[in-house]
Amino acid sequence: MPDSAPDLAAQAPEAVLRRVFGFDSFRPGQAEIVDAVLAGRDALAIMPTGGGKSLCFQLPALCREGLTVVISPLIALMRDQVRGLQELGVAAGALTSGNTESETEAVHLALSRRDLKLLYIAPERLASAGTVDLLRRAGARLIAVDEAHCVSQWGHDFRPDYLRIGDLRRVLNVPLAAFTATADAETRSEIIKRLFPDAQPQIFLRGFDRPNIRLNFAVKNRPREQILSYALAQKGQSGIVYCGTRARTEALAEGLRGAGHNARAYHGGMAADERRAVEELFQRDDDLIVVATVAFGMGVDKPDIRWVAHADLPKSVESYYQEIGRAGRDGAPADTLTLYGPDDIRLRRSQIDESPAPLERKQADHARLNALLGLAEATACRRQVLLSYFGEASAPCGNCDLCASPVRLFDATTPVRKALSAILRTGESFGAGHLIDILTGNSTAKVKQRGHDALPTFAVGRDMTRARWQAVFRQMMGRDLIRPDPERHGALRMTEAARPILRGEAEIHLREDTVTGAQDRPAVRALVADEDAPLLSALKAQRRALAEAARVPAYVIFTDRTLIEMAETRPDSMDAMARISGVGAMKLERYGAAFLAVITGASPAPQHPQRRKLAGQEAGALYDELFEIARGLERGSGGQDKLLTLAPVTLRAIAERRPATLSEMGQIRGMDPARLERFGDAVLARLHML
Repeated sequence: MPDSAPDLAAQAPEAVLRRVFGFDSFRPGQAEIVDAVLAGRDALAIMPTGGGKSLCFQLPALCREGLTVVISPLIALMRDQVRGLQELGVAAGALTSGNTESETEAVHLALSRRDLKLLYIAPERLASAGTVDLLRRAGARLIAVDEAHCVSQWGHDFRPDYLRIGDLRRVLNVPLAAFTATADAETRSEIIKRLFPDAQPQIFLRGFDRPNIRLNFAVKNRPREQILSYALAQKGQSGIVYCGTRARTEALAEGLRGAGHNARAYHGGMAADERRAVEELFQRDDDLIVVATVAFGMGVDKPDIRWVAHADLPKSVESYYQEIGRAGRDGAPADTLTLYGPDDIRLRRSQIDESPAPLERKQADHARLNALLGLAEATACRRQVLLSYFGEASAPCGNCDLCASPVRLFDATTPVRKALSAILRTGESFGAGHLIDILTGNSTAKVKQRGHDALPTFAVGRDMTRARWQAVFRQMMGRDLIRPDPERHGALRMTEAARPILRGEAEIHLREDTVTGAQDRPAVRALVADEDAPLLSALKAQRRALAEAARVPAYVIFTDRTLIEMAETRPDSMDAMARISGVGAMKLERYGAAFLAVITGASPAPQHPQRRKLAGQEAGALYDELFEIARGLERGSGGQDKLLTLAPVTLRAIAERRPATLSEMGQIRGMDPARLERFGDAVLARLHML
């Protein structure tokens, strides 16, 4: 391992960030959390998916003495993070049910020697009596809890064994840092109660905005073709399509394959080994599309997912935000599309009404669905609507479909009043199809049989097409003016919110584009300019070849964002390559020359390992100058003296420490009196020029 634990523990967090992870600066909000965890304070951090939560406990683990125990809910997530850390040269391991016998033995041996800096375990392992003793003997000094919302008994991701974490913290008597991307005020309160029962953690509530993700919604209109068209625009890029049912995942995956895409289905009805195979393919392939139920994605630590589509409406804003948040976690541009229609709204309403939850919970779930439908039928910047749900104010984002193409509204007060009247005059006993027949004057057998052709509302909406009425009813459901009644087989009933409109006390304006079907296919933003696209493709090919040789996911080599920066800036030396975000010391050593050769067309000149350690730093250029000075004086100023050289490790120490006097220089290893006399004055003169 190139970086020993004591070596890193002695360095400032910023230095470790650059040296190990290859980043020059923290993302917004990370520095304060890292400082708190380093100081040994209990912490709860709510950060957006892709905001860099993992680094907030991984970096302190390297800078602190002892072992950091990471409790994470999914094996795939743990294995991915361990693999990524090992690629960075970090001593990390995992104890999971997915380990081979030899992997488990290797981890136990490393723990017994206290060689590991990070150990990942599943919460279920806390049920074993021997786990606490194992962690105590291994020198555990910090507990990090990933996906901390799993402690919430109200949440759909609830894991009972998360309730044991508070006891573990008390027994080990160590600080605890908890992280999650989805925690409203109720969930935050429960996390604190369960994980910090006898303490008040420092809470970090970071912004929810993911400005690199483009937000698009569209009304369903032949959804299969809409998804195929959208996938075609993203051809060759990794993506996820979420569907509401298992059958739809299978059918849509088959349709994508038929259209020439690399696509696989994923759902809970598949055998475990089949699901595992899809997960592994998704990690490895740059272009795989996974068509899945929401069972897929929570444990996928893949930062270069370029797009996420919802073929069916999600359950809530929280679910939507979590699912689209799996795109663009590397910070590079990502795209999303959510399709929705009246059938989605009816399904979600009936699921809530038919659930065994208490009334107050159903009311809260209806309110959450209303918020999501408000986002779908938004009339201005979607990001403003989304962030306002999480309590954040923002300016128009310029990166959503409504910012790109502002919508037109029309006064729908009269059509809505007509629709409400038809609902009430038919006893709130029919669905939209029959009601539209009445409004448009369509004398079907059912209309005649019920005598509805004699109603005052019969044919009062003949001035509007059937498609236009369907859009009005859908937006009325979206505004929660009407709801399907599960006790009447989905018949529409009026809500209290509609009464002011019916009585003429309020007006309502609806979106014209979703009524007329005038929505365009969302434009997809390119990752790089046209002139850089060929180089980016070549860099991705090199990444894939190296990943296949090492049997690791492609993003473990470098993320898309790092390759994009290479393609745009075109580094021409190892020093320039080292300044690319995401190129740390270990990755520069392993892969720098290979990618530089793709960019420049030639392999870089070989460098001494001591010089490579200074790549991208000011000390690197100084090392080169000192090397030339030392080489010129190897035989003395006259060229006749005994040969003396300065070792590269000595030159590196001088370049890094920059001694101010000959006395200080003499304390550097390798600068004996003879070398100090030969080289000291010339080296010091150069240093004084700085």
